[in-house]
Order: sequence, then structure tokens, then C-alpha cells
Amino acid sequence: MSNDAKTASAERVIRADAATIFELIADPANQPRWDGNDNLKAADEGQRVHAVGDVFVMNLTGESGVRENHIVEFEEGARIAWKPAAPGEAPFGQLWRWELEPTGTEGETLVRHSYDYSGLPADTVPGRLKRAQSTDTAKLMASVDRLAAIAEAE
Repeated sequence: MSNDAKTASAERVIRADAATIFELIADPANQPRWDGNDNLKAADEGQRVHAVGDVFVMNLTGESGVRENHIVEFEEGARIAWKPAAPGEAPFGQLWRWELEPTGTEGETLVRHSYDYSGLPADTVPGRLKRAQSTDTAKLMASVDRLAAIAEAE
């Protein structure tokens, strides 16, 4: 695990295959089930991500509203990353990434989750910067742990 000034990451081995885990991440309708930030409210069915350039829409809890998440990295079963944006606007600058790597033991996958807000511009809305700064290793680990509980039960 790491946590520096503008990035945070967490990782652990999950006792499930990469395909099962990846499906929970790549289908936005599943994301509120494992969100350790308790920031995701719901996403419509049918938005399963398949490639760089895809965009999925997520409803957030609280007053944050709706986000369009732009897929910027994608490798089926191995890596997915997105940048959130307000509807119809360019991404804010944060990057959420998931990387999955088989451990060599059947049915086990090393899962890395990272967050990087170094791309937020200097004039970012203060509330957005405060939320970005509060996303730390513990919150990412909470997501990984919740994801593990779901994947290991399936």
C-alpha cells in the first residue's frame, strides 16, 4: 500500500479468478456494492465497459449529483481506468485505476486499486480538491475488501 501527496493505492490477493473480479468492476451497476468511499449511489444497467473511449454514468450520493466516467485504459480481465467528469464536460483530472494479476495459484488474483489526482488543475473547485485529498489508502482498501467479499462469495 502507498499514499503520497496526490496518489493513493491499495492491494491484496482475492480468492477469485480475474474474470469474476473484473466483471464486478467493469459493470458500473455493481460498483455501489463495493465502493469504500460510500460515494456511489447507483448506475443504470447495460453500461458494461468494453474499451477505451467508453463512458458510463454514475449517480452519486449526497449533493455531488451525476458523473460521466471516461474510460482511458482498458484490458479485458486485467486493467481498467477512468476519469470522472460532469455531464457533457471534460474530465476533472482524477484517475481511478484497477489492475488484476493472477498470482499463479488457481482461483487467486492480486488486485491493485489506485487513485491519482495530480491531474486536477490548480484552480480546481475547493470542494472537489478537498474530496480528492480525502481519498486515501484506507478508503481504497475498503473498496478492495468489499470487492473481495463479494467476489469470494460468488
